[in-house]
Amino acid sequence: MSINEMEIKCRELRQLQALIEEAQAEAEAIKDAIKAAMVSQEALQAGEYKVTWKPVTSSRLDAAALRKALPDVAERFTKETTVRRFTVA
Repeated sequence: MSINEMEIKCRELRQLQALIEEAQAEAEAIKDAIKAAMVSQEALQAGEYKVTWKPVTSSRLDAAALRKALPDVAERFTKETTVRRFTVA
């Protein structure tokens, strides 16, 4: 791919990313409006759509607290990984 073609592709990518961000922001605004209308209801029927907004409880490991309390154990179970980060600036 030539430098000119690469520049065109990068420009297209930037434009598509901007559209995605705009659509995501609009979707979040709609979700917020639906949640506001639900007040404290956990579920409702809106025509053909069933909308739920329920609390979910999960348990997660607090890695920072583990490293502070038991640094040797945390070190033994820490796994280093390498990834390639793609950015267009």
